[in-house]
Amino acid sequence: MLTFEEKTKIIEAHFPMLMKTPVSLGRFNYKYLDSAVKKQNIIYHMHPNGNGFVYTERIPNMKSEKNGYTNIRNYQEKELIALIQASIQSVQIIDETNEIYQELWKNQNGQTLLLVEENEQFHVYAGNQLNGIFCSYGKAAQYLDEEGFIFEAKVE
Repeated sequence: MLTFEEKTKIIEAHFPMLMKTPVSLGRFNYKYLDSAVKKQNIIYHMHPNGNGFVYTERIPNMKSEKNGYTNIRNYQEKELIALIQASIQSVQIIDETNEIYQELWKNQNGQTLLLVEENEQFHVYAGNQLNGIFCSYGKAAQYLDEEGFIFEAKVE
């Protein structure tokens, strides 16, 4: 495992375009200010214990762990460089469709709720009334399932 100092040295040597900002508890974020999307934190909560997270939500075939980030605690130098490069590339791409993602969910009584992705969050609407806000699709889907709703269709 690379130390905090080693990771910091690698990040700053290979990615001078990232802006280092202190957070708390000795942690740092590294921002990519030229991001084409709202997400600017490429590296989140880089901690003196060697823990930290890289934004991976937009990287194809990459599973993100926490809020769109992947833990880099046990990454080696080449893996870390490749992951950060992929992360930066992923935020340079604008989604040309600019479509709002929406799903219709229905319960046994015929009631419907609309699940809408807005501002990197998932909102559940009953008609025009906001019913809930969730940080991930999984949490929103779990809520809908627990309330007795099932996926009906993607709304175009």
